[in-house]
Amino acid sequence: MSATSGTDATRREDAAAQAARRSLRSLDREARAAVALLVESARPDARVLVGAVLGLAAAALLEAAGPILARMFIDDVLLPRHAEALTIAALLGGALLAGSLSSVLRYIQLARLAGLAMRSVQRLRERVFGHVMRLPIGFFDHAASGRLVSRVTNDTEAVKGLYVQVLFVMLDSLVILAGSLAAMAWLDVGLMAVVAILLPAVAIIVFAYQRFSAPAVARTRALRGDINAAMAESAAGMAVLQASNATGRFAARYEELNSAYLESRRVELRANAWLLRPALDFLAVCLLAAIVGVFGLREFDGRLSTVEVGILYAFIGWLSRVVEPLIQFTMQFAQLQQSVVAASRVRSLLELAPARSAGQAQGDVGAGDGSIEVESLRFAYPGGPEVLHGIDFSVAPGEFVGIVGHTGSGKSTLLALLLRFHAPTSGRIRIGGVDLERLDEAAFRREVAVVPQEPFLLSGTVRENIDMGRGLDPARIEQALRDAQAEGFVAALEGGLDAPLGEAGARLSTGQKQLLSIARALAGAPRILLLDEATAHVDSDTERAVQRAILGLRGRVTVVAIAHRLSTIQAADRILVLDHGRLAETGVHDSLMRIEGGIYRRLVELQRIEARTDASA
Repeated sequence: MSATSGTDATRREDAAAQAARRSLRSLDREARAAVALLVESARPDARVLVGAVLGLAAAALLEAAGPILARMFIDDVLLPRHAEALTIAALLGGALLAGSLSSVLRYIQLARLAGLAMRSVQRLRERVFGHVMRLPIGFFDHAASGRLVSRVTNDTEAVKGLYVQVLFVMLDSLVILAGSLAAMAWLDVGLMAVVAILLPAVAIIVFAYQRFSAPAVARTRALRGDINAAMAESAAGMAVLQASNATGRFAARYEELNSAYLESRRVELRANAWLLRPALDFLAVCLLAAIVGVFGLREFDGRLSTVEVGILYAFIGWLSRVVEPLIQFTMQFAQLQQSVVAASRVRSLLELAPARSAGQAQGDVGAGDGSIEVESLRFAYPGGPEVLHGIDFSVAPGEFVGIVGHTGSGKSTLLALLLRFHAPTSGRIRIGGVDLERLDEAAFRREVAVVPQEPFLLSGTVRENIDMGRGLDPARIEQALRDAQAEGFVAALEGGLDAPLGEAGARLSTGQKQLLSIARALAGAPRILLLDEATAHVDSDTERAVQRAILGLRGRVTVVAIAHRLSTIQAADRILVLDHGRLAETGVHDSLMRIEGGIYRRLVELQRIEARTDASA
């Protein structure tokens, strides 16, 4: 029994050791990622950095001159009682001048470093946001918005702390430390060696702190993202939570996350309390005792003279200059470690491959004449079964094609492939006679527009929501409103095109939002317009307005409309019926209705029954 217990204990110890080694390896990778991120973002200001380091080195040398001048005053003036006014004035003036120049130099260089840090973080935040804008849609299918916002805002702000700590505290402290040790060595190498013992002692403290606190720091950062995600999710669905009496359960889940965050922070703080300032203060006291002890041993051996009293005073003065930078260095290590974790998370986000790069194709290849050809198209989501099985169809320029089918038949997946949000598993898609993957990204997005099922509006004006930063001509915006059948209700708004819509278009109905989405799509004069169940959540009047808008585009714009309400696409030139990822039926409305037991016919009859039931209710 005891042998078994000993074996289990050994296994637990081995597992704990392996976990610790994995944690340290992970932190080492994060540190390398953080340094790489710092270098990349600061590279445009490399000259500023070099100049600031040289300026700080000059300031450190000037600061180290103070104890040297004090030693000269004690050994050459005070103890020999050679009180010459000119000598005293020169020493005092030199100390005052060196201290003043050191302070001015440090202020100038730290101000330059502050500007470097702010510019670097600005570049990094813009880079992260721009990269997120180019990530494939598949990434957003799985990414929690709260965690993503935390990375773009909180983590980049934490990286600013990394710049500040590395460029301000650590760089400044290391320069002062190096200057002080050099001055000590110039006066007395033996005493400098005693003081230098402090360096490996500090390294041991930092290593111990890193080992004990690294897992807690990483867990704290992850829990902070979870807390942000829980808050964003709850705020977005507050109406549903209150209506379903789920607020208490979600509050309990939030409290659980918050408690875990608090405990993780406590682990960090316990490591800070034991291993940072108290340990270094104790080392400083031990070091002072060691210096005085060495001097005492010299007197005991008869090698101490009154000339060396000034050296003792200088070393005691330098001791604070050596210890304080180390204290500052280690006191900032907790914040540094959090910043390293944040920088690693930002770096991992930047390493995600973007969907495509503008100009990837040769030349400005766009949608051409607006034709669409789909051949033997197959697709499966990563790790999932195949959802599209050999789809074949073509759409002529200016044709209006409707796509219908049961839920899960592959309609939205097909649209996502047409929009190049995902790459087909096999088969090909041609737009304007050119393979989809060869199309230039900017030209493709300019000439292919989409109206999503859920309208997205900015918290700006009508004009800003249609323009979307494209700098469109006002006449084109007004024409887009007319084409989308939205001119009437926009004119009725106070302010017209310049009327503020509130957050997410809160002042508009769902139908009005959808009409503005259509106007936004049409304002760019696209060759192809894709509609993803654009009438699923609108009333009958809005549906008829959308129908009129679509019919008005016939012959000018290629329209592919996925429709839940089949009345929206009854006038289409052709209707494609999907069933479990396969193209089951194709034709116009009348011909499809003549197919006995056909899928399209059943869908139409089912919707008619639902309409009669709703009317009778």
